[in-house]
Amino acid sequence: MKHKGRGPEVTSDKLRLYFILCIFLVLCLSIGAGALITVLIEWLTKARITVPTIVWMILFSIVMGLVLSLLFSRMFLSPILRLSRAMQQVAQGDFSVRLDHAGHFGEMRQSYDNFNTMTKALGTIETLQSDFVSNVSHEFKTPINAIEGYAMLLQDAEDPARQKEYVDKILAGTHRLGDLVNNILLLSKVDNQSIPAQRRAYRLDEQLRQALLLHERKWTEKNIELDVDLSPVTYTGPESLMLHVWSNLIDNAVKFDAPGGLLRLRLRQQEGAVTVEVSDSGVGMTEEQLSHIFDRFYQADGSHQREGNGLGLALVKRILEAANGEIKAESVPGQGSKFTVTLK
Repeated sequence: MKHKGRGPEVTSDKLRLYFILCIFLVLCLSIGAGALITVLIEWLTKARITVPTIVWMILFSIVMGLVLSLLFSRMFLSPILRLSRAMQQVAQGDFSVRLDHAGHFGEMRQSYDNFNTMTKALGTIETLQSDFVSNVSHEFKTPINAIEGYAMLLQDAEDPARQKEYVDKILAGTHRLGDLVNNILLLSKVDNQSIPAQRRAYRLDEQLRQALLLHERKWTEKNIELDVDLSPVTYTGPESLMLHVWSNLIDNAVKFDAPGGLLRLRLRQQEGAVTVEVSDSGVGMTEEQLSHIFDRFYQADGSHQREGNGLGLALVKRILEAANGEIKAESVPGQGSKFTVTLK
């Protein structure tokens, strides 16, 4: 939901109104003061004053102009100059600057609030970019080092079994690099909304079966039992992106499930919403791990022993947000995890 705040045109209109009212006030005060001074002098001196009212208006306008100039400088120009200097600091890359708006009129306080919100957001973006570069460098470095190491071992290996093992390790490293690049590119496209919103109606239950079959080799090798209950559902959305969502959730369920474990897949439609549940009986997660699983490059398995780069669930969440959906995770250490996707 977009926040409908007061725009800059409202602020400028009010400032313009303030100045017009001030000018009108100066004129009124000048006329009134001129007339009052004339009457007072006539009353005190018992003499007729022939000084025109316009002269009193001019003199009093000069005095009031000086007074109001000082007042305007304090009320309007000083806060604007502070804002200008702060914007120069931001332009030079300092996103830590904040403005205290105490004592200013409402529109200036709003401008200061907007400025502080902007610098806070810019500082967060800078931190995210720095972390992103650091994490990407690490994720690229790990498989590249592995590929280099096994390639060097392959040069000296004479045993065919050893050679096959090293080749398999190199292929696994290149596969990991390929997945990392593809996820980064897809995440960037989703973030920048550069992927056309090709929404069409299709059978969601059939897509879930397709995603499950894509990982048949993995769950077969681990002898994982399947408990699948999919109601016939027709869903309108970005079909190719949603396949990525289900594939990632099922792949994680298989990856973290124990050999001989149980993978459950549910699909229901009720009250205008579609619900998909993917759960496993694996290692589960702690509350701390659960609070970070949708962060980019976060891996619950800190040892990095399992294949992955920490972008999968972040990409899933971003795709679902773009499709007006949401995802919720539940987990108990040692008893498995469950991911619930709600589509509207």
